Amino acid sequence: MSEEMRQDAVHFATQALEKCNNEKDIAAYIKMEFDKKYNPTWYCIVGRNFGSYTTNETRHFIYFYLAR
Repeated sequence: MSEEMRQDAVHFATQALEKCNNEKDIAAYIKMEFDKKYNPTWYCIVGRNFGSYTTNETRHFIYFYLAR
């Protein structure tokens, strides 16, 4: 993931935390912003306890933590 995309991910996540009340809405906000700027299709998972089964392309993945 490029440095610009990493910065956008943190920026969009920070905005989502300010605007949204639950994890589903936070994930939707981040996904929609990435789809708008970088074209579909992006996946976004938000939360502390979750399961997932996905694939990703090399250099197209980010994992980070923001305190709420």
